[in-house]
Amino acid sequence: MKPSIRPSVVSAFTPSGQLRASINLGNPILARKDATTGAPAGVSIDLARAFADRLDVGIEFVVFESAGKSVDAVKAEQADIGFFAIDPLRGEGIRFTAPYVLIEGAYLVRQDSPLQDNAEVDRAGRRVMVGKGSAYDLYLTREIKAAQLLRAPTSPAVVDAFIAENADVAAGVKQQLEADARRLGGLRLLPGRFMVIQQAMGTPASRGDEAAAALSAFVEEMKASGFVADALKRHRIEGAIVAPAAA
Repeated sequence: MKPSIRPSVVSAFTPSGQLRASINLGNPILARKDATTGAPAGVSIDLARAFADRLDVGIEFVVFESAGKSVDAVKAEQADIGFFAIDPLRGEGIRFTAPYVLIEGAYLVRQDSPLQDNAEVDRAGRRVMVGKGSAYDLYLTREIKAAQLLRAPTSPAVVDAFIAENADVAAGVKQQLEADARRLGGLRLLPGRFMVIQQAMGTPASRGDEAAAALSAFVEEMKASGFVADALKRHRIEGAIVAPAAA
């Protein structure tokens, strides 16, 4: 039996009469276009549908090619929920749940690059390509002190932009970088990771404490029930893990 959600909370999530879910196609671990139908598919879409079912409402997907635009849609209340990497700069105007998935961020270089370790990236004269507005962009903007950051329009465009602009390093979702390395050849990932992305759900802060609590409870239930793990397996996602239960 599904836990009941108060009518006032349902109304808070659905001012348009249905649930509008902001979907970012820039992170292939969580969302992509179905090759046959062109419709959005993936872990984020499965969670959005499950939450709409919990509210007993219809769903509309508001689809974007980058994380920044997806975040902006929720902040502007053009969408009622979204799926984001937790970052301090995104906290204003959005109430986040605890993470449901953890994703590794990695660096990619050319096969003949002298770089062998993540610690060697942040040096004067080095140029690092990252997806504009992505969680990696936000993180590296704070952390990089000596290297220069370059920005591709979206995360999936990072490696092509890295090559086109002859940058030294590409930064992003480990699985995306691995796929691009196989596609293009002559590239390799530096060992390990430079950060771990905490992927969470969020809703406009204006929807209130009860709505934020209901969304958080939903995420915890989806982790504990095996829903998130099953979705990762169903969509053949490797390298991402289910986040631990919130404290």
